[in-house]
Amino acid sequence: MSVAPHPTTRTTSELISDCVHCGFCLPACPTYRSWGNEPDSPRGRIDLMKGLEEGTLDLSDAVVEHFDACLGCMACVTACPSGVRYDLLIESTRAKVETGYQRTQAERGFRELIFSLFPYPERLAALSVPLLVYARSGLQKLVRASKVLDRLSARLAQLEALMPDISLADVRPTLPRDVAAHGTLRGRVALVAGCVQRTFFPNVNTATLRVLSAEGFDVAVPVGQGCCGALSLHAGRAEEARRFARALIERFEGHWVEAILVNAAGCGATLKQYGELFAGDEAWRERAERFAEKVLDVNEFLARYEPVAPRRAMPLRVAYHDACHLAHAQGIREQPRALLRAIPELALLEVRREPEVCCGSAGIYNLVAPEAAAELGARKARSLLETGADAIAAGNPGCAAQLDLHLREAGHPLPIHHPIELVWRSIAAAR
Repeated sequence: MSVAPHPTTRTTSELISDCVHCGFCLPACPTYRSWGNEPDSPRGRIDLMKGLEEGTLDLSDAVVEHFDACLGCMACVTACPSGVRYDLLIESTRAKVETGYQRTQAERGFRELIFSLFPYPERLAALSVPLLVYARSGLQKLVRASKVLDRLSARLAQLEALMPDISLADVRPTLPRDVAAHGTLRGRVALVAGCVQRTFFPNVNTATLRVLSAEGFDVAVPVGQGCCGALSLHAGRAEEARRFARALIERFEGHWVEAILVNAAGCGATLKQYGELFAGDEAWRERAERFAEKVLDVNEFLARYEPVAPRRAMPLRVAYHDACHLAHAQGIREQPRALLRAIPELALLEVRREPEVCCGSAGIYNLVAPEAAAELGARKARSLLETGADAIAAGNPGCAAQLDLHLREAGHPLPIHHPIELVWRSIAAAR
């Protein structure tokens, strides 16, 4: 059984052949570091992919288990001296798993629950109302204290534990269609509002719009935009990802902007990959490439400009967490740090122990593999606490939810902010 080629100009066999089995990926891989099993390393998984491609292996339970165990954090892409496109390989392999492997009924049902909910902001907004009642009524405390969900299902327990705090103001949050620049106009950009970010972390979008305006940019927020397809693509649901991507591209095509900005790391990595996602589709390839060429993470965009909005001192010790899809998938490390260092009296602290290792969020990973994700989350929480920080900065909503859970479980909850929220607090205080 061969692996379905990813929509790119190179075949799966060619992508596999780039791996020279040097082993540089081994210490970078979280699952190999945790378990020490060769098939749970990028090199080992590529060997399994080769077996599928050559027909010497099939999609057995044991083989699929190793692909499912991969976080897709792309630390191996950073570590690889040969430029192996492991991102394309794992995505194409997962697409083959989803179409050619029969999961259990319970597994299929849980995954369908996730993908019938999380990529749809309107559905998430509707869910926020009963979640608010659940949290405020005292039922949440009762459920967590009784651990009834742990006895029913580790996955449902994890889903409930990751639920962020919701306020009444967060229910059905709305975003303006346009935000005007404050002062001298420096340019016009558009914002991708996201799904989970828009619903459960609305302050991030609000801060993004306000900082961009304060720095002299008009911002368009195209109406009707939905999911970018990131969760689907990373989970092997490639056609679903393309469906979401087409709809999003259409929403942005009527807006003349110099950049399309995103403030969620996982979404940004996928948006920049749209050209490859549609490489085999002549009707959409050029449109996808034009879109992708304009995509920038908001940290990446702001780092290109000298700040003009005054900042007020913020005496705060902040530990910066590198989201994998910022650091590894997009190569964005210094830009958010530079924005934070520009805040007067903010002390930026670096994680010293396992700084590049994934926190265990990884899209839907902490939902479908809660035990493995919990091990990584606990390790990351310890590393962050060792910095002595007052707060954490993280550029991805999944990371924020995962870190919040494991800092709470460690008995040391800390506020977690997107870097852009801290920038806005500094600017707002100076007004």
